[in-house]
Amino acid sequence: MDAVTTVTLLVLAGFVGVEVVSKVASRLHTPLMSGANAIHGIVLVGAIALTARAEQPLLIAVGTLAVLLATINLVGGFVVTDRMLEMFRGKRGGE
Repeated sequence: MDAVTTVTLLVLAGFVGVEVVSKVASRLHTPLMSGANAIHGIVLVGAIALTARAEQPLLIAVGTLAVLLATINLVGGFVVTDRMLEMFRGKRGGE
């Protein structure tokens, strides 16, 4: 794939992601984030693999950005999941 195709796919994927998530009711975001952590991990591995094979500076920059954003998304998913599970734990001790 050339650089223009790669950047076009990145932009289109961003628009589709925003559109899909904006249509979901806010009370469903936490369970969806929890269930999507595996997908985020696959996206991160894919971004790392593609960036490792990139030779053009633009593709390396876009790949690095993809790795950064996928990492933030994955870590954020685990943080949200942890907060969600914290709500279901009983109070500890005499709190």
